[in-house]
Amino acid sequence: MWIWALFAGLTAVAVLFVLAPLARTRATAGSAEDGDVSVYRDQLAEVDRDREAGLIRDAEAEAARAEISRRLLRAARRDGEEAGRIPSFERSRVVAVLVVVLVPVLAVGGYLKLGRPEMPDAPLTARLAAGSGDRSIEGLVARVEAHLAQNPEDARGWEVIAPVYMRLGRADDAVRAWKTTIRLAGSTERRQIGLGEALVAGAEGKIGADAQAAFRDALAAEPKSVLARMYLAAALGQDGKLAESVDAWKAIAASGTDADPWMPVVREELAKAEAVARGEPMPAPAATDTPLAAAPGPTAEQMQAAGAMSAGDRSQMIAGMVARLDERLKTSGGTIEEWERLIRALRVMGRGDDATAAIARARTALAADPAAAARLDALAAEK
Repeated sequence: MWIWALFAGLTAVAVLFVLAPLARTRATAGSAEDGDVSVYRDQLAEVDRDREAGLIRDAEAEAARAEISRRLLRAARRDGEEAGRIPSFERSRVVAVLVVVLVPVLAVGGYLKLGRPEMPDAPLTARLAAGSGDRSIEGLVARVEAHLAQNPEDARGWEVIAPVYMRLGRADDAVRAWKTTIRLAGSTERRQIGLGEALVAGAEGKIGADAQAAFRDALAAEPKSVLARMYLAAALGQDGKLAESVDAWKAIAASGTDADPWMPVVREELAKAEAVARGEPMPAPAATDTPLAAAPGPTAEQMQAAGAMSAGDRSQMIAGMVARLDERLKTSGGTIEEWERLIRALRVMGRGDDATAAIARARTALAADPAAAARLDALAAEK
């Protein structure tokens, strides 16, 4: 019941704030009126005393009395006018009394009519749990989408769902989500790279003009962004600007050291770009290579080495490469080595369900290869 006592105390304080100005106005008015009349009466008495003492002549005394009497009459008339206004004050007092009585009555009555005083506390975690009947990724996405339909200016909601769209292969929705996030919350390296990767995924690996613009905006936000520079270097090669592509890859390689986890990827891409620029066949990638432009996904070693990168760069690099490999295997198929690399990458990222689904897709794609089926069986047993 302490809550009711608190409500009563707050109501009393509010009522005092309403009544105090009225009482203060009345007291101030009364004291001012009484003060004027008494001052003028004292002045008349003083003139009489000065006249009797011979300090002023009769004519001067009469003139002074006349002026003071005039002021006294004016003050008296003002008193009469103020007396006529007393009913107005009385009306204000009636209003104040009604406020004191009606506000608490209406507040309590309204709460008892509309409120639920018998309902127990409902912590946030309990409310969220109660509303999350569907725990699948599709169910969670549907809940976020419903929230965004009601709150389209929620930048954080759009930023959360954008990578999920990419994970589900909904590249166009990811583009829309990243664009909305940037419009509402501003441009950052991570947001622009997310937008660029979604555009690349939607274009089936082509790094078009819009994607390049996004990666350039990422560089504007963070001039040292390695991932944005890698995409732009690959875009030069795709556009046939072979010499410029080689220079770009060399500049990226020169900016890092052997300890950087992305250095093997850069060196491999540099070797490919140089071979293409010389008119030679590209070097055949080893089973563990990770070329960026072809997007076969990160090797297991690079997945582990990525732990030395910042959280933003690591997640963006891995998620983008894995998403592109996954998309390519869905549309064009691939070797058992590529399927193995995808499945292991998904597991390292903590996406066990997606890895299991990839194994099932690989079995279908490689059904005519008994050796591949045996390797998939061994991979499934590694859990």
